[in-house]
Formats: sequence, structure tokens, C-alpha cells
Amino acid sequence: MRFHRDTYLDLMTYGSAPRPMFVELFGPLIGLEEEWRAQGATEDEINLTAFDWDYVPIVDFGGQPLPRGAAPVTLEETAEKRVQRDFLGRTLLLLKRTATHALPMDFPVKTMDDWLRVKPFYEFTPDRINWEEVAAARKAREEGALIRAYMPGAFDMPRDLMGEEVACLAYYEQPELMADILATLLDTTRRVLEPICEHLTIDQLSVHEDFAGKSGPLVGPVQIAEHFQPYYRAIWEPLAEQGARIFQMDTDGNINAVIPALLDCGVTCLYPMEPAAGMDMVEVRRKYGRKLAMLGGIDKHVLRGDQAAIRRELEYKLQPLMREGGCAFGLDHQIPNGTPLANYRYYVDVGREILGLPPRDPQQRGWERMGM
Repeated sequence: MRFHRDTYLDLMTYGSAPRPMFVELFGPLIGLEEEWRAQGATEDEINLTAFDWDYVPIVDFGGQPLPRGAAPVTLEETAEKRVQRDFLGRTLLLLKRTATHALPMDFPVKTMDDWLRVKPFYEFTPDRINWEEVAAARKAREEGALIRAYMPGAFDMPRDLMGEEVACLAYYEQPELMADILATLLDTTRRVLEPICEHLTIDQLSVHEDFAGKSGPLVGPVQIAEHFQPYYRAIWEPLAEQGARIFQMDTDGNINAVIPALLDCGVTCLYPMEPAAGMDMVEVRRKYGRKLAMLGGIDKHVLRGDQAAIRRELEYKLQPLMREGGCAFGLDHQIPNGTPLANYRYYVDVGREILGLPPRDPQQRGWERMGM
């Protein structure tokens, strides 16, 4: 079912939304489509339209605050991999059979001088604003779409420039470098957003960080308070004053230790709440109540087990406490390889049953990726 932006905003801010939302955030991992075809899946099941997932149409705001440069140059390509060089000088490796995103094998920045060489790719220029896209976004908002702005991550961008180890050490060894990177990101993002916001109301601000693993976050509350918070609040607070209602962070891993620090930054929503890393959305709700909304939270790995385990997971995650608003229920990441088609069908049907949604209607078609 398609949600109107007003209904979605009410749901994710604990308003008067009429019912919970059951979504597919990311879609299948590479290789799962072939597995499902061998198990008799229809093409509508392969492309997920047969499952009538809830969604809200999302339209970007017409600006580009992220670094920009020439398209990557391919250095080597085989059936197994692709090796490229990007505008920052990084070597990127894509393993085609297992991944959808290329990963950097090296990084351009170790010192302030290195950063100054690539800094122009991050600075503001007027062509970062596409006024035709802004006008299209305004029209889409009038028709019920959610308007999303995005900002560079406070850790995501330094990590892309320096790699995780050097970025983490830079908080202590090169604080002036981290400060200049964030000051540049802030200046560019605000100069993109400010003129656009004169013509368009932003509904949601999104930031991608991925700054944690199973053992916990790569940055602690002190670094978040000193580096993230001034940067985040300088972007979020003007948007909130102009009508934005959701500030959403995308990060995998276990971030329990820094949720209070993120709330102090203004973050209102987290996803995908990865159970395999120790994130339990029910415990997070019990601890923080209506201070925090969430997307995802359902253990993707349970789909490869038996159907009794799927039902237990759904009964726990979709319990009445969690149906009081502030949740879009879905798998915590892509549907994993090895998921039997019968189990996925069962997962969808049991989830709908628990949430009080009608059974799937063969005549209903529709899905829009909810990864945000």
C-alpha cells in the first residue's frame, strides 16, 4: 500500500497514523533471484511486487551536497571483478558475484596537505543545485511524496577519505584536519539547502554513517559530542524550524552505547537496527520511548531457519508496544541468499496477520524500495 507523506510523517513522529507499516527496506542479495526462480517464483515475486509492501514515495530535494568529480575509470574487468580509479584517486574493487558496491582499496588523505588537494571536490559551487529537480520535488510533495534532503556523514566522509583506522586516530592526532573537513561539509550543505528551502519544504533529513560493527561503534560519545553534534545541529535545526520532522541516520552495527549522544545531536530515527550486531528494537523502545523512531529491526537471518522461528521473531518484534507508532517494520538488511521462497512468503503472510492487515491480494501490485 502506498502511504501519503502526511500519514508516514504522523507514523514516524508518533502521531495519529491509522496503522503500522510493513516494508521491505533493501530487496534481495545478489544470487537470491536465481535461487527463487529455481523454486518456482513468479516474476512478480522476483521483483517483490507480488508482496504488496507498504511504502511512501520518496523524492530527493534537488541539491547535491556530496563530493563530486568525474566518473570512475575502469582499470580491469573480468567476470568476477571490476577494478576502477575514482576522482579522489582511490582504487575501487567490486566483486561482482557477492557485492553491489565497490570498496576502496586505498585512500587519498593522511595529512592536511592531502586534504587540501581534494578539498575542491567538496566545496560549494552553484551547479550543485538543480532547480528543475527542486520544482519537480515541490510538485511531488503536493501529490503526497516525502521530500528527502541528505547530508554527508560526519564519520562517513572522513572514513572515505582516510580509511577507518586513520580517521579514528585523526580525532586525537589531527583534530584540526577533522575540523576542517567537517567545516567544509557544513558550509557546502548549508549553501545547498538554504536557497532550496526558500522554495521547498523538506520533510526528512537523512545521513549515512555506518560507523559501527558487532563489537560497538568506532566513535564514542565524546567524539560525537565534539564533532558530530555541532555539525548535525547546524544543518538539522534550521530545517526543523522550516517544517522538517524526521532526522534519520543509516548505520549498521551495535550503536547502543551512543544512542543518547545521537539523540543530543537531534537524530529522531535510526535504521536498520541490526539484530545480528546486538540491536534489539524492542529494548530500544522500552529504554527511549517516543524519543526515537526506527525502521527495520527484524532479523534477516531468521528467514533461513524454520517457520516456527520466523513466527517467534515476528511475534516479538511486532508486539503491541511496537505498534504504537514510530516503527516501519522490515528486515534489517537485504534478503539473504539461502532464504527459501516458501519462508519469505510465510514471513510476509504472518507479519500481515499479526499487524491486522488483510491477506495478500493477488490483484494488488506495488513495491518501492524503502531504504532511505
